[in-house]
This record gives sequence, C-alpha cells and structure tokens, in this order.
Amino acid sequence: MNNPVSGKPRLVMVGNGMAGMRAVEELLAMAPDHYDITVFGDEPHPNYNRILLSPVLAREMAFEDTILNDRAWYQAHGITLHAGQAVTRIDRARRLVHTADGTVAGYDRLLLALGSTPYVPDIPGTHLDGVMTYRTIEDVRTMHALPAGARAVIIGGGLLGLEAAYGLLMQGVEVTVVHRNPWLLERQMDRVGAELLQRSLIARGLCLCLGAETEALYGDGHVQGLRLKDGRTLPADLVVFAVGIRPRTALAREAGLHCDRGIVVNDTLQTFDPRIYAVGECVQHRGLTYGLVAPLFEQAKVAANHLAQYGRLRYTGSLASTKLKVTGVGLFSAGDFVGGAGCEELSLLDPAGGVYKKVVIRDHKLAGVLLYGDTALGPWLFQLLRTGQDVSALRDHLLFGEVTGDVRHGGGRAIDHMPDTAEICGCNGISKGTIVHAIRTQGLFTVDDVRRRTKASASCGSCTDLVEQILASTLGGLYETTPQKRSLCACTDLTHDEIRDAIVTRKLLSVRAVFAALEWKAEGGCPTCRPAVNYYVRCAWPAEATDDPQARFVNERVHANIQKDATYSVIPRMYGGVTTPAELKRIAEVAERYQVPMVKITGGQRIDLLGVKKQDLPAIWADLGMPSGHAYGKALRTCKSCVGTEFCRFGTQDSTHLAITLEKRLERMWSPHKVKLAASGCPRNCAESTIKDFGVIGVDSGWEIYVGGNGGMKLRAGDLLAKVAYEDEVVEIAEAFMQLYRKEAYYLERTAPWIERVGLDHVKATILENRETRKQLAAELRHALSQEKDPWAEALSGHITIHAQPLRIPELTT
Repeated sequence: MNNPVSGKPRLVMVGNGMAGMRAVEELLAMAPDHYDITVFGDEPHPNYNRILLSPVLAREMAFEDTILNDRAWYQAHGITLHAGQAVTRIDRARRLVHTADGTVAGYDRLLLALGSTPYVPDIPGTHLDGVMTYRTIEDVRTMHALPAGARAVIIGGGLLGLEAAYGLLMQGVEVTVVHRNPWLLERQMDRVGAELLQRSLIARGLCLCLGAETEALYGDGHVQGLRLKDGRTLPADLVVFAVGIRPRTALAREAGLHCDRGIVVNDTLQTFDPRIYAVGECVQHRGLTYGLVAPLFEQAKVAANHLAQYGRLRYTGSLASTKLKVTGVGLFSAGDFVGGAGCEELSLLDPAGGVYKKVVIRDHKLAGVLLYGDTALGPWLFQLLRTGQDVSALRDHLLFGEVTGDVRHGGGRAIDHMPDTAEICGCNGISKGTIVHAIRTQGLFTVDDVRRRTKASASCGSCTDLVEQILASTLGGLYETTPQKRSLCACTDLTHDEIRDAIVTRKLLSVRAVFAALEWKAEGGCPTCRPAVNYYVRCAWPAEATDDPQARFVNERVHANIQKDATYSVIPRMYGGVTTPAELKRIAEVAERYQVPMVKITGGQRIDLLGVKKQDLPAIWADLGMPSGHAYGKALRTCKSCVGTEFCRFGTQDSTHLAITLEKRLERMWSPHKVKLAASGCPRNCAESTIKDFGVIGVDSGWEIYVGGNGGMKLRAGDLLAKVAYEDEVVEIAEAFMQLYRKEAYYLERTAPWIERVGLDHVKATILENRETRKQLAAELRHALSQEKDPWAEALSGHITIHAQPLRIPELTT
C-alpha cells in the first residue's frame, strides 16, 4: 500500500544510528525519489557519529561536530524524523509500527536498525546511583558532571572501556580499569602488543587491574566502591560497565521474527518476513554478529541495493580489521594474528620506540596482521590478506615494506605502489581508486574536501594520514603549493610556532593563561596540547612561568619511571658514566635494604634500580644522596663517554673530562624531548657519539661535533656541525645548540627531525657564524638552568611534598 498522497511506497526505519542511516544514504544515492521515508530514533538527536564520543568525553571536540546528518538534511531529502520516539510494537499483519506516545506509521518496507544494548552482569549493586554504561551522548554528559579528582572505575578493558577511561582521565578523574583477562584488548592484540599499550596507558596515569573480576558493588544509595573476587576493594565515585554489547532483539521477537543471538537475516539482509530488513549490531548473519562499523556499512550497502530493487549485491560476511588510535597510539589488526600450529610468525619489536609488528603466514598466504605504534603498512597488508595472495616472494619484506627489484609493495610512500582496489578507509569501505577519482574529477585539495565528498576518514579518523598521502601523490606539486596549516591539536587552530610567538609577545605565564588568551576550543586542553603548552611557557619565561604539574606526563609528576607492574625505576646521575666506590657501596646497600628486585647497567652507563615500591622512593633517594638522573623526563638523560686519554692507549683527547663537564653544565635541562650526549676520545668512537643528539669525537687537532644523531628503531647518523680546537668551544657550542633546540623544536620532536625540518645550514648560521648569537643562546640556557632544582633534593629538603601529585594508582585494601 503506497502513500496515497505521493503514490510512493513507504519505507519506515526503526533506529537512527550509523548503520541504518548509512543504508538510507546509500538508498538515496541509488534511488533518490523512490520511497517516502520515515525514521524513528530513541534519542532526541539527529544521526551522530558514535565513534567520536570518546573525544567528546575528553572535551577535545563538541557534540555538534559529531553530527553526521543534521535536521536540515532530513528535511532536504523529504525524510520524516521522529527523534526521541521509541517504537514499542510492530504489527506485521497490518504493516504498522506503534510508539509509546501513540504515533502510528504504516510501511511497505521496514528496516530495523535497532543497534545493541550494553551488557551489565548480574552482580549485587548495579542498581546504585553512579553505576552506568557508556553508549550515548547522554552517558557522556553524565560523565562530564564528574568533578576533577573524583575516582572512576571502568569494568572492561576492551575498545569501549579504554575510550571511556581515556576520556575521564583527560578530565582529571582518577581512573582504574578492571579487566578479567590477563591483558587489554585481547580480541585486537596479543600479549606482546598489549604490554606496549599498557605501558603507555600507565605512563599517562591510568591504573590497571588485570586478571581481576568484580564480585559486587557497594554503597549507601550511591556507589562507593567495588569488591573484587580476590577480596580486594577499589573506592569509586563512578562505575562504568564496558564489558560488551548484546544485539537488541526484543522488538523483533515480539513481532514474531526469527531471532537467535541477533535478528537472523539472509544474504540480502531480509528477515523471516521478506518485507522487513535489518542491518547493524542487531543482526545475526550466518551465525555471526558484528560490532565494528565497517561490516555494518557493508550490510547497509547491500540492504539499500535491494530496497532500490536492483537486487545485484549479496552480503556474505566480513573480514574485519581494527584500525584505531588508543590514547594517540596507532593500532591495526586483522585476521588470525595469534597464529599457532601450522603457522609461521614474523615479528619486529622495538619496546623503546613503542613499535610492534607481527604477521602470521599459513599455507604461503597472510593469515593475520598486528601493527602497534606504526600502522603505515596496514592497508597494504590487509589487501594481501583479503585477496589471499601468495606472499612467499614478499616474506622478507612484510614487516618493512621495501621495494625490491620490480616488486613494489608498502612502506614509505607506499601509497604510490598500492593498487586502486586497496582499502584506505576501513570504516566506510573507501578504496584508493575512489579517492583518487574524486580528487581528479571534483577538484579536491584538502583532507576535509575528501572527507566531505567520499567519507574517507570521516568516522574514526585513523586513515587521515593515508588520505593526505593520496592527496600529495595525486596532486603532486599542486598539493605542495597549497599547504594546509597544521595546528598543534584539535583544541586550537594555531600552530606550534604561533603559540610560542604569542607566549613571548603577550607574556603568557601559565597554561591557563595561554588557553584563555588564545581562545582554546576545549576547556582544559587535551593530552597533546597541555604538556606542549606547559613546556613552551616554561621555556619562554623560566624565572616567571607557573609550572602545571598536571600538564606533565605521569613520570615527570612523580620524578620516577613507572614500570608495567606499577613499581618504579630509580636511576641516579653518574656524570659521564663515572662513579666512585662510595657511590657503588651506597647503591648496593640501598638495593639490599629495600629488596630491589633488579640492579641493571643501562645503555647510558648508569645503574638502574628496578622494581622499587612507591612508598620507598623518598627513603631510597635520601639514602643514595645522589642527584636525579632525570631518566623519566623530556630532559637531558646522559653523556656517555669512553676513558679517553686517561687510560686508553688510542685516546687522543680527554673525553671523560669533557663528558663530565658537559653533563654538569646541562644538568636539569628540560627540553622538547629526551636528549642524549656522548664524548669519544678518538675516531674509534666507542661512546657512539655519531648517533647521539649531540656527540663529540676527539681527533689530533681537537674535537669534531656531530648533531641530530639517533639510535633505536629509526637510526640516523649525526651531521658534522663543526671542528674546534678547545674544550671550552665545545661546551659553548653545546649550550647554544641546546638552547636553539629548546626554543625552536616542537614539543616531542627529537633533534633529528628538528634539524631535518629547519635545515643544518640554519643551525650552522645561527650558532657558528655569529659569535654574539652563540654567546647569547648559551647565556639564556644558563639562566634557565639556574631556575631549576633537583626534584628529589628539593622534595627531601621539605620544600615540596613528594605526594602532592600522587600517581593515580589506588591502594587496594582487603
């Protein structure tokens, strides 16, 4: 029965979420004037991007920015939207849907996009106030009401749980994640990758209780905490359940549709009743349900194809990949990345760089992929996985993406070598070819242009870098001549340089002053901008700036390196790697007295006490009586040295004396990133000076100075900056170089990428060609360092309270 006014068949959709509205969008593209469309949604909002609730929770973006289709869009397409009206009954015989307020709508075709409901286990206390789930914008607003300093416990360490934890953490809430499995994200990561993630989360101040199960919640009307099955208790002002979802099937069951775990559909997304379709999280297809957005959008396209009466497409299931950013760190996983019998596993692990890559090969084909920290190879590897290509010839290059012979494959500017069929945006199923065609035919020049026209990067945003690469590759020089200003973060439209200039010219002396004066979009900023702005303020005004401890990473707040088991690492400073028997004796006595589990020599020629308990930190530093090695900070770490002329028969210069001098002159220096120095007494370079931020090598005529070196995963040999005759010249150049780096580099930018960005000629012109400028820079650094104190010496002398900024690890009491 068509609409008697328009004569069109009536399509009613129950559910106004992402999967359902994607089906409507696809239908409008295929058959724009075929149906009279009516949409019912439980929430009083138009369609919004649920994936972006996490940045809204973290106050990194506004809810309005998540709207996918505003009310004007519905009107423009002739769609009747009933927002905030839940459908309570389906009358299949009369083809009617009923709502609680008495609204009735007739249909010729019905599309169910009911979504899912968060699962809450049957344990005591879930009825208490302050116990909730995380699913809608209303849930976000409830969490926004939680004051800073409050205690929240997230039950569940999956994707949703970590998003909730991250958002609350950014509000200044003390957050603990309780997870029943031994590692987080067990469906997306193996133990090795999870340990890297867990280390990153702990460094941000998150507390983890792994392998733990909740027995009950307790409180008098409002939740006060929870009790674990092992008897421990956790205090809590808010408890959020994020332990999974269940397809919403009640409405379909009551209408007599066949349901199992979800609403059962066939390959055309039709239910037992051929007039009724279903898509999204509520659906069960070939025994499987899906919770990621990419498979749901595939379903939407097939359903729209049949509603448009094309009837060509079939949905046969999805090979889903997970591509996301967890607290800013990229993660990509797909297929069987666990491996096992009959599989070959290739892996690369760089713990210091936070990079882990793993591929699983079965029968000469790629069976699974896991990338953490560096996900550039994800689209290429996923293409190999989907096509089932024999990877025997690529085996040696799967983790690196190199080009060998005439075989081209991923990595670097890998986008140039990907086929047009390679999937770039997994959420929306957008291929490289689709994006390239849109750029060429529709005159697209920016990521925002591509996002609006193709939807690539419009959902989770993790493919934005790939879209930028496609723009650069497709437009060539034209793209380079129309650069887009890259802001510090989403909280501001200003760049690093513009912010630093404003801090100097307007004399802004605190993070809060910067946010207020520069009209920050997000109140309180985000984890990207807060530490950066705090550093920029302190660098510009060392004697007057107000340091914001909460804008620092957790290691810097507690002056110690937190380890994965929530213990600490204590590393006292040893200038130039030189120590004394008295110092060694004190270290040994401390290790025995406090039962330190491990004593280890570091690569920077110092001694590391690992596994120290939080309560023992002040006493250990007091007993050591040695200065802090700043191993936890974006600061000067070490100046490595060889024994030089004092003992070595090959030494040409006294590298040990120079190393000690440099380390003492630069001690307590905070910088955009960690800084490592070295001094070698001869060209044999035993101290590895050419892969340090600032390295010196003794030669017969004096010293060679190298800058911008880097070891680790991204190896870079340092550039020769100068050759000088005397030690005093080395020291002055070192001070000037470090101050120039401190003033010009972006926060978290090492010296190597800084030099590549500004050019070695700029560094030479500033430091070497103008003696007065060099002296001025060196004087500025000495002035800045004169304002700094050794944090543990100051704490132990009573000037500050060592627990003023406690690490957010609640004490567990029986």
